[in-house]
Amino acid sequence: MVSLKQLVKNPLKVFGNGAKSTKGFQPEVFDRHVMTTYGRFPLTLTRGAGSRVWDGQGNEYLGFVEGIATCTLGHAHPVMVEAVTQQIQTLHHVSNLYYIPEQGALAQWLTEHSCTDRVFFCNSGAEANEAAIKLARKYGHTELGIDEPVIITANASFHGRTLATITATGQPKYQKNFAPLVPGFHYVPYNEIDALEAAIASLNANGPRVAAILLEALQGEGGVNPGNVAYFQRVRELCDQHNILLILDEVQVGVGRTGKLWGYENLGIEPDVITAAKGLGGGVPIGAMLCKSSCDVFQPGDHASTYGGNPFVCGVALAVCQTLDSENLMANASARGQQLRQGLLKLVDTYPHILEQVRGWGLINGLVLKADAPLKSLDIVKSATAQGLLLVPAGPNVVRFVPPLIVNASDINIALDKLATAIKQIA
Repeated sequence: MVSLKQLVKNPLKVFGNGAKSTKGFQPEVFDRHVMTTYGRFPLTLTRGAGSRVWDGQGNEYLGFVEGIATCTLGHAHPVMVEAVTQQIQTLHHVSNLYYIPEQGALAQWLTEHSCTDRVFFCNSGAEANEAAIKLARKYGHTELGIDEPVIITANASFHGRTLATITATGQPKYQKNFAPLVPGFHYVPYNEIDALEAAIASLNANGPRVAAILLEALQGEGGVNPGNVAYFQRVRELCDQHNILLILDEVQVGVGRTGKLWGYENLGIEPDVITAAKGLGGGVPIGAMLCKSSCDVFQPGDHASTYGGNPFVCGVALAVCQTLDSENLMANASARGQQLRQGLLKLVDTYPHILEQVRGWGLINGLVLKADAPLKSLDIVKSATAQGLLLVPAGPNVVRFVPPLIVNASDINIALDKLATAIKQIA
């Protein structure tokens, strides 16, 4: 049997990686066999521990990407190692034809720690949003009597890569060359209540058409744009007034990243539906749609997922969620996020001709470049990588910081020092 010590020390040696070693890895062979759906950095990561990762040459990097807000507990966290080991040795997959205790336990934890009552499990954020879209459409048909339900979403949003979710995504660059798109979506500017009220009035002018409003509590891919409290409180009022479902996409900000368990807790409202993924499994692929019982209109056969909610992913995700409490990680996310923003603001003061502002909550933050800056976010990301700091853009003018929730004060200071050096070299 594999020991936890062996697993943490050298997972590639224990489990293998499809070849005997990564030392002979050849990117050109990779590119020959893997579809080019990603623009990859010329970096091959082979090992991780905590907030750090190492490449094939043994170079160390401080990871402030972490699977793009996914590795909640960092890498090789003992809780995850133990949960993975125990669950894979017990039962890893059965069909949803049967009761799955691990699924029930995770659903109970999520509903007891949110405003929701029931959960549907899937494999990704896009699938969670697909489930929410289907739920909203059926709600529109069966509860509101709408023949062709409309879902309102926001410009600059991001909801996934499936046909329905890229249509819901209010960014034309993701939709290019994929027409015909899925009908039934209408876009409005984010955080602008007058535009939303006008859209509802226009769409409902001849009778109910709007079944749901789908928004991110904080827009991640769209540039790390936090929701405005007054805006969201008015959105909630409009939804109540018109019997519209309020769906919050918390795929990137949920599960403690903002310093609170859910992004909506920063806005002083309760949604009807929440979608989650990314950090929920700490890197193990799992998605979830959570909803209040008042809008749970699904019946057997309406929706399904072969892998969704299997014992393996649910057992690991439950361990991740419980660790948020046992290690006080939401308080850590809040404190370290404040520390990071203070450091980034000093950089804004140092480089006012390049940098404009800092925005974010907890441990999802964006360093915003001026529109006319001689640099783009990708330039800073590349320069930071050369200094041993991994970051990710959120559009051409925003550098995104999403370290694991276990990150400590020393790592924040190291990251700020590396970033300062990176910007100085290219400013």
